[in-house]
Amino acid sequence: MRFARSTYPTPQLIDNMKTPAPSLWKATFAIVRKDLAAEFRSFELVSAMLVFSLLVIIIFNFALELNIEVRKTVNAGVLWATFAFAGTLGLNRSMSVEKDRGCMDGLLLAPVDRSAIFFGKALSNLAFMLVVEAIVLPVYSLLYNVNLLRLDLVGVILLGSIGYTSVGTLLSTMSAQTRTREILLPILLFPVAMPVLLASVKACSGLLAGDAIEDILTPLNLLIVYDVVFIAVAFMVFDYVVEE
Repeated sequence: MRFARSTYPTPQLIDNMKTPAPSLWKATFAIVRKDLAAEFRSFELVSAMLVFSLLVIIIFNFALELNIEVRKTVNAGVLWATFAFAGTLGLNRSMSVEKDRGCMDGLLLAPVDRSAIFFGKALSNLAFMLVVEAIVLPVYSLLYNVNLLRLDLVGVILLGSIGYTSVGTLLSTMSAQTRTREILLPILLFPVAMPVLLASVKACSGLLAGDAIEDILTPLNLLIVYDVVFIAVAFMVFDYVVEE
């Protein structure tokens, strides 16, 4: 006579049920590791952003070659135009891949706070953008004969990149749910990110012109406030954004 298997939970199953969910930062860095490992296998995203950035600065280099004086005054604008367009390309691709491959559904089913998804994607997008910027800055310095490898300038670029990727990650998550995400993301992102772009251009222009830190405190304060506010807003509303 064969007895039916007991349906009561075993001690091992009870221990597994009692296992706490991963903490916010542990889940965040797990997502970052996943994105970095996937990118290092293919280099699809970073290579596209890098090629696009190099093409933009080369085109501007030939366009501004005739007027040296104008060329000196537009360095910050050209630099941030390059970063903004390349960053938009990376943000769009980063979230659309998650949606198309069904990875976003798996992340939403994970027993973690959904804000960990935002922080993980924002940090990975920031890492990709910083890698591109680290390659673009020496190339730009060589083509335009200007020293961009300065600690103060790098700090401003870092602040601007944090704000841009923070709001970009939130809006790219929203636009990834639509069919026209390639068109919708720039329409949503550029008006919202305009303060951080203008402040970054203003601060970088002041530093390249030789101004002291005291002379660019207003755009620096705007960058810091923008970063803090939009990171807090994204933390609060991301749970509602990803709900279908």
